Amino acid sequence: MSEILPTFKKGDTVEGYRIMSEIGRGAASVIYLVQDPKTKQVWALKHVAKINPKSQRFLDQAEIEYKIASQLDHESIRKIPRMIKTGKILKSTGMLLVMELVDGISLHEEKPETLDETIDVFRQTASALAQMHDRGFVHADMKPHNVIVGRSLEGKLTAKLIDLGQSCKTGTIKKRIQGTPDYIAPEQVHRREITAKTDMYNFGATMYWVLSGKNIPTAMGTSQDSLMGSRDAALIEKPTPISELMPEMPERLCELIMHCVEVEPDSRPNSMDDVTNKLDLILGLVRSDSVEANKTS
Repeated sequence: MSEILPTFKKGDTVEGYRIMSEIGRGAASVIYLVQDPKTKQVWALKHVAKINPKSQRFLDQAEIEYKIASQLDHESIRKIPRMIKTGKILKSTGMLLVMELVDGISLHEEKPETLDETIDVFRQTASALAQMHDRGFVHADMKPHNVIVGRSLEGKLTAKLIDLGQSCKTGTIKKRIQGTPDYIAPEQVHRREITAKTDMYNFGATMYWVLSGKNIPTAMGTSQDSLMGSRDAALIEKPTPISELMPEMPERLCELIMHCVEVEPDSRPNSMDDVTNKLDLILGLVRSDSVEANKTS
């Protein structure tokens, strides 16, 4: 599909933005680095094209992403200040999203070098999810690929949550299974209500993978034959406690991660605010231990 996507060239002006370069592609989209000639502000411009009837869902996801992002203002969530529909007014043949340019590398591609930086990235991400939940939304596709890690001018690692295309209102029951198999929550596989507890599971699976390099077993399984997975919670394989895989990890952190990936939503932490607070405490303890270790070395 990507070979027939309509594209813009360097130097083209699109809706007032000058194309500087192409920086990425998706199934029905191209992302460009652009500049607003008036303000000199640099943005990422996502062009989603309706190539065939099947690509309508990508347009729908882009519109959802804009509508939800416009109701959020967390420093760790990518901002999308503008959506532009192209083509026919009533039946759009394309869409442009003007997005904050996020400079960094996904957590999937590169993990932080130190434990305290890793926990800090977790904490920032949890805080971003907490705001989504407080405002009535669920990300619904939390995974390492959707956390971009950069560095501030002061040298501090910064996390930015991206890709709200599968996000939805809390309590939504989706018509089809959506999510990434290695991080998907049981309720997503079984097409039950998507809630804040869903993000919690996805997030716990993300932390598990970042620290151990291993994925937890999920209800979707690894084969196409197990697409619907087991509806019996007792039959879903339990992940190996991360404390067994990584005995050097702080006990509180291991316990929190395993708490997040409980099969039953009611067995997970009460809220993402609680998760954020616990990560904040764990980060403080890790940094304190590091200072003490340096004093005695």
